[in-house]
Amino acid sequence: MLNIDEPIFPRALSDAPLQRDPSCLVPARMPIVGRHVVLEPLDPDRHTADLYAAFHEDEAARRVWTWLGVGPFANQGAFRAELTARAAAFDPVFYALRPAGGGRAEGMASFMEIFPKVGAIEIGHLCFSPRLQRSRAATEALSMMMAYALDPREVGGLGYRRLQWKCHAMNMPSRSAARRLGFRHEGILFHATVHKGANRDTAFYSLLDHEWPHLRAAHLNWLADDNFGPDGRARRSLAEMTAAIAQADAARLRR
Repeated sequence: MLNIDEPIFPRALSDAPLQRDPSCLVPARMPIVGRHVVLEPLDPDRHTADLYAAFHEDEAARRVWTWLGVGPFANQGAFRAELTARAAAFDPVFYALRPAGGGRAEGMASFMEIFPKVGAIEIGHLCFSPRLQRSRAATEALSMMMAYALDPREVGGLGYRRLQWKCHAMNMPSRSAARRLGFRHEGILFHATVHKGANRDTAFYSLLDHEWPHLRAAHLNWLADDNFGPDGRARRSLAEMTAAIAQADAARLRR
């Protein structure tokens, strides 16, 4: 049995009237450009060969499919058919992640469960090659997606109220990533669905629009050049920075 000590930071329940109705936008199929990575709208012609190699070239690469609903794929043709279907979908909206420097694409991510009328959206279908995992580029990619979803429309964001993250409850790397980025654990839906012929309990996390500004500052501080030593390692922990913000919010709520 897997026992998980998951911190749950309280939030205040509210039925307060909205100051204005949500006026959120659907994510655009256009590049999201950072210093260390570019999120490119998924294109089977451009990305199939890169991503098939990134996710299938050896046993370590093939393990990225462990917690995903599909894959690994028997050949590049079958993988291309999957990417073609993903690129044609209205929801999710998929991107390929290409680290800066013009090398091959090394990951995929999407916006999904897109509900502009109520201001809710999710980051999901994350698939990062071993080269991209736990890298500065990977963190920047997710941080940019968070900013794009939650920043107000007047500064170029989509203006959502709620950003969700969910995963197989036994997928500990994904759960750890959610906490590190500043998402808050909401609970687990048991027997939520079926995953590759087995039961799947689903862990839910979220980030709300009013929580994002302080977290955004923490992300920018973590990504800053002065936070990285000559060996490329971060001097400060993003997990500690985001946990401190959640703890401060919880303390204010208790007062």
